[in-house]
Amino acid sequence: MVMKIRLARFGRTNSPFYNIVVTHARTARNSRPLEVIGTYDPVPKKDSYDTSGRLHKDIKLDTTRAQYWIGVGAQPTDTVWRLLSMVGILEPKFRPSAAENQPKPPVAKA
Repeated sequence: MVMKIRLARFGRTNSPFYNIVVTHARTARNSRPLEVIGTYDPVPKKDSYDTSGRLHKDIKLDTTRAQYWIGVGAQPTDTVWRLLSMVGILEPKFRPSAAENQPKPPVAKA
């Protein structure tokens, strides 16, 4: 059976909090997972150790378990892929190419 690494939503209305979970592909979003490998808080907060005042989103992840599940064939969703690439486990999936960054020539209308 296909395994997925995906987000399970918790938290209140307008205050999301996610668990990064490993589960079977056909189970419901908030059903009981096989394993919880981390958490993700998408609400930006100030870091008490950073004096610049920048806001940070909190990602806590058990990297050894994430690497294990990817090694045995678990497929991360696009959002989890982005989070894992931010941590350094996977390569970024969507990279802008040089052709996309160049301006397009004007189109002549007849």
